[in-house]
Amino acid sequence: MEKQVNKDSYNFSKYCTIDRWASYWHQIDEITKINPESVLEIGLGDGVLSDYLKNNTCIKYKSMDIAEDLQPDIVGSIDSMKNVENEAFDLVCAFEVIEHLPFEKFEVILDELKRVSRKWVLISLPHWGRHFSFEVRLPYFKKKRWQFKLNLFPIEHKFNGQHYWEIGKSGYNLDKIKKTILDSGFKIESDYIAFESPYHHFFILEK
Repeated sequence: MEKQVNKDSYNFSKYCTIDRWASYWHQIDEITKINPESVLEIGLGDGVLSDYLKNNTCIKYKSMDIAEDLQPDIVGSIDSMKNVENEAFDLVCAFEVIEHLPFEKFEVILDELKRVSRKWVLISLPHWGRHFSFEVRLPYFKKKRWQFKLNLFPIEHKFNGQHYWEIGKSGYNLDKIKKTILDSGFKIESDYIAFESPYHHFFILEK
């Protein structure tokens, strides 16, 4: 895996949209609900998740990234984590990372994630499609939300310098992604599209 973007790409006004900020909430929420003793985050990005976990929890946090200029704890690639021991972390997460490598490496990546995790793996992947969402707020009533995504006419994905594939595009339907995950020996504890960030599809995986 090669570095695709420079450090200045993570400038707040350019990179951290409201949708992406909402995605960070889901990342933190899922990790803190599990409450692991140790976490390895693959793909450091702008450091929002790392800053929160290091400053607001007792979780032993480490980061891995291919980009040395982001100063991760471990420099390495998700498809070959040779410098990480077996079952080294309770939880391993990779949010919006895996699509940066060809789909042919998906199974290898899942095997590596499973190898270095003791129990939990959390990932999110981009999910293309027409998204429809509804939210109702009324006094004295609990907030209600509904959402669905349509992929009736999937388009072919073209490499844009970063993403090699996305869920919902031709050849990468959700059933195929789930089957690959299950065939790799994971249980899908849950999966969902983030209501506030519908481009991000989360998977909570257990060994």
